[in-house]
Amino acid sequence: MNRNRFSDAEIPYKTLQKFSLTQEMIGDLPTHALSQIEEGYRSPVLPIEFTDEQGNVYKSRTRFSLYRTEDNRVDVLFYPQLGQVRLDKFSEKNKNKLQCDKAVIDKMTTADGKEVQAFLQIDKGTQQILYVPTPVIGRNLQVIADEFHLGSAEINCLRNGDPLTVLAGDDVITMGVDLNEPTGIRICTGDERKWSAEVKKDWEKYNYGCFGCWMVDEEGNLDYTPEEEYTDEMWEEMKRKGESRKSPVANLKL
Repeated sequence: MNRNRFSDAEIPYKTLQKFSLTQEMIGDLPTHALSQIEEGYRSPVLPIEFTDEQGNVYKSRTRFSLYRTEDNRVDVLFYPQLGQVRLDKFSEKNKNKLQCDKAVIDKMTTADGKEVQAFLQIDKGTQQILYVPTPVIGRNLQVIADEFHLGSAEINCLRNGDPLTVLAGDDVITMGVDLNEPTGIRICTGDERKWSAEVKKDWEKYNYGCFGCWMVDEEGNLDYTPEEEYTDEMWEEMKRKGESRKSPVANLKL
C-alpha cells in the first residue's frame, strides 16, 4: 500500500490544537509513535477535548492520521473511539473470530460505494473495524511464505486469520495476520500462546518528553501531563530513569 511520508513541518498543528492536541504534546510522543505518524500510519489513541458553538465542552479519545490532499495540503483524519463495535452483518463464525481479536476475510463497502473483499479486524483501541484489501495483505503473506518456505496449507492457515507456528533453524517462530501492525502481519519468537498474549513494550507507565509526560493508566489509556504539573512520584521516576541511563556509562569508566 503506497503511503506518503510527512515532515514535522507539514503536520497541521493548528487543526490538532482545536482538539487540544498541542505541538508540544505531539512532539513528546515516543519516537516510534512519531515515526509511524510521519509515515502515514494511525497515531496511538489520544485524549482530545473540543468546544462546540454553544460552549459545551466534550472529551473523547481518538487516533488520527495524516493525508495529502489533491492540492498537496496535509490534513488530519480522525478515527474516534466508539462505544461498541457492530458485528451484526458478519456470520457467526466471523463474529466469533473478530471477538477473539483475529482477522477475517469478508466483503465490505468502501467510502466510494465499491464492494471489495478485505481482511478485517477490530481495533481494540477505538472499537472500529480495520480493513485492508486482500491483495495487499496477500502480497505480504507471499513474502513471508517465501522467506519461511511455507506450503499452501500453511498460507491458508494465515489467510484464515489463525496464527502459524514454524521452526526456523533452532528458533520457534509464530506469525499471523494483525492489522494493527504496519505490514498487517505480526511475527514473534515463541509459540501460539506467546503470540496471542504478546503485548508491545513500546509504552511504559511514564513516557517523558521535552515539555511533559505521556502516562499509561491501568486500562491502557494515554493521558498527558505538562512538566509544571508533575507530581512528586513523576519527578522521582524521572530522576530514577535518568540515573538508570547514566549507569552503563559510569560502569564503562571504572
